[in-house]
Amino acid sequence: MLRSLRIKRSLQSSVIHRKNPHFNNTLETLSSSPTTKTPLINLIRQFSSSSPPPPTPPPLSATPSTSSELRKYLGYSALLLSCAVATYYSFPFPENAKHKKAQLFRYAPLPDDLHTVVNWSGTHEVQTRVFLQPESLEELEKIVKDANEKKQKIRPVGSGLSPNGIGLARGGMVNLALMDKVLEVDKEKKTVRVQAGIRVQQLVDAIKDYGITLQNFASIREQQIGGIVQVGAHGTGAKLPPIDEQVISMKLVTPGKGTIEISKDKNPELFYLARCGLGAFGVVAEVTLQCVERQELVEHTFVSNLSEIKKKHKKLLNDNKHVKYLYIPYTDTVVVVTCNPVSKWKGPPKFKPKYSLDEALQPVRDLYKESLEKYKRQPNENDSKLSDLTFTELRDKLLSIDPLNKDHVKKINEAESEFWKRSEGFRVGWSDEILGFDCGGQQWVSETCFPAGTLSKPNMKDLKFIEEVMELIEKEEIPAPSPIEQRWSASSKSLMSPASSESNDDIFSWVGIIMYLPTSDARQRKQITEEFFHYRHLTQTRFWNQYSAFEHWAKIEG
Repeated sequence: MLRSLRIKRSLQSSVIHRKNPHFNNTLETLSSSPTTKTPLINLIRQFSSSSPPPPTPPPLSATPSTSSELRKYLGYSALLLSCAVATYYSFPFPENAKHKKAQLFRYAPLPDDLHTVVNWSGTHEVQTRVFLQPESLEELEKIVKDANEKKQKIRPVGSGLSPNGIGLARGGMVNLALMDKVLEVDKEKKTVRVQAGIRVQQLVDAIKDYGITLQNFASIREQQIGGIVQVGAHGTGAKLPPIDEQVISMKLVTPGKGTIEISKDKNPELFYLARCGLGAFGVVAEVTLQCVERQELVEHTFVSNLSEIKKKHKKLLNDNKHVKYLYIPYTDTVVVVTCNPVSKWKGPPKFKPKYSLDEALQPVRDLYKESLEKYKRQPNENDSKLSDLTFTELRDKLLSIDPLNKDHVKKINEAESEFWKRSEGFRVGWSDEILGFDCGGQQWVSETCFPAGTLSKPNMKDLKFIEEVMELIEKEEIPAPSPIEQRWSASSKSLMSPASSESNDDIFSWVGIIMYLPTSDARQRKQITEEFFHYRHLTQTRFWNQYSAFEHWAKIEG
């Protein structure tokens, strides 16, 4: 707007003074003040002929040529812009000039030293020239020291499994994937000291021969130990704290103090702050973890409903080492999964399932075939055979057909409900095998943590929260897929943990809502993303303050 006004003024000026081009500057300077009016007239008379001065031109608004001149210059401007756009889109870009169509005049060919880092869900991407992977503590110390001296920011990044890409930074990243060794195992004390880049599954495999394992696990095993600790990740079990509570000491590489070791005894104030510190207090180089005896667990999966759950909730939390609920929107189905040590006296339960896996999957397969016919789709030739697909793979394929159609999603949820009813039963295995959970494909997730009373006296707000979320979904007709997952943990003394509390009796509920990204189509992914953030915004504005809920660090979105 300001630029248009300036162009208009300059055109007006050129029209007024076009008959005296040699004196334009003088006239503009002198005519800018009322006090120069008389000298200006005298100056004109001195350089003009003896004939009477020309009549004063009419006001600018009355000059017919003004508007035509303005239209001429605007036409030139429009022509110039059109030529620029045509040149931009017809210019032969090299293959590595990515994202050409995203924004005008923004992108150029990517330099060879530019690293593109994408998180697991494909929801966040960053390009940087600084992506460093030290192989030793000395190399890490040098990286941090150099960055500090150059006043450059650098961020620790793990396996990139967080849906929000918390570790991604354009300024620079340091990744410890090459620092993945087990440094020391104390079988008597059941402790293990490791480099922070080791993945959870690597660690579990390395220490199982010592008869020990981690106390609890998140849903997946590919996180680096440094990352899973720093974001306050958790498993499930109202008597078990988040994973950061398993840390008994840490080695931090800091910009100001170099490498320091902190624990409950050495600098406890910093220890409880940095233990779940998001990498803000330094790069975690080594971690010492308190482990437990490796044991077999019995997993029991059964289907219930919210009315029944309310009656048994306190007992389920107290009687089971691990417990979680999976809610299926637009149905009254609640899938309950408990895990407990195998009884030394009774042994594993003897149970014969009513349905085979193929029979359990049949309702989902039938819906997939029906949906292909309804939407007139043909199966992709490169796809696996229907009989080879797991339940989560089938769900992704179903959702990809029409992911934001509420009625279609509702049918998928109903088929999933039937799948779980046919999957009731028991499973026996080691804790590191049993406690995992197939989360499905790429996805958006928002998980909140809020207080749920104590073990002896649950406040039941955790179930009330779920009731309100389910009502919201139906009222707003949100195409919410399954599951809404609810887990519990004990408190953590880490000050930045969402489950932080000084009381050991407090318990916390963790609730995750989800939307999958089952397609690679950019337009469709954008639509799903917008719908998910609408869904998340509704839960945030209506429930978070009411329940004193905080979002999981690994799932916070700006």
